[in-house]
Amino acid sequence: MEKLDIYDEYMNKIGSEDRDIVHEQGMWHKTIHCWMYDDDGNVYFQIRSDSNKLYTTASGHVLAGETVRDAFKREIAEEIGLDVDVTNAQPIEITFWRQDKIKNDKPWHDRAFSHIYINKLPKDFNNFNFQLSEVNGVVKINAKKCLDLFMNKISHTNATKITQNDQQEINVTIDDFLAASDEIHIIKYGAVLQNIIKAVNA
Repeated sequence: MEKLDIYDEYMNKIGSEDRDIVHEQGMWHKTIHCWMYDDDGNVYFQIRSDSNKLYTTASGHVLAGETVRDAFKREIAEEIGLDVDVTNAQPIEITFWRQDKIKNDKPWHDRAFSHIYINKLPKDFNNFNFQLSEVNGVVKINAKKCLDLFMNKISHTNATKITQNDQQEINVTIDDFLAASDEIHIIKYGAVLQNIIKAVNA
């Protein structure tokens, strides 16, 4: 059973607990949202296997005793199969995430400090190796065009869909991206895209 460090609402560590209990009781914990980009200003969204929607490059819980950067490295390795150097991974923001729902016929409460980081892909990175139970592939999109899409300046943009054994050019619209009913795409993804554009142009 995975153990997670748990915190009070001020992000002071107060112990650790099994992941299931953390969500049953709505305990505060840390998650990592990993974003990878390249020298050409492209950002890589994963294709979620459960929804077929585009989301972070990789994401997940920060395990008990694990640093946020360690969690970044592990999640990227687990979900898209890349061993990346996270020494220079750049923190963007920490968001407070609350959600209550029924999952597997049981109450499920999420109280997470979501640490959002960006990191550049190495120029000579190896081919992806996707964790197909979680991720169907990735979609490579120009960060500036993606930002224009979320700002409703354009209705669609071209992108490259990369799966385990194939690569093809596609068009994406705002409806292809994961967002809860009460979330706005530009608020959910805007800071990441802006910081990737800034990093590429630095």
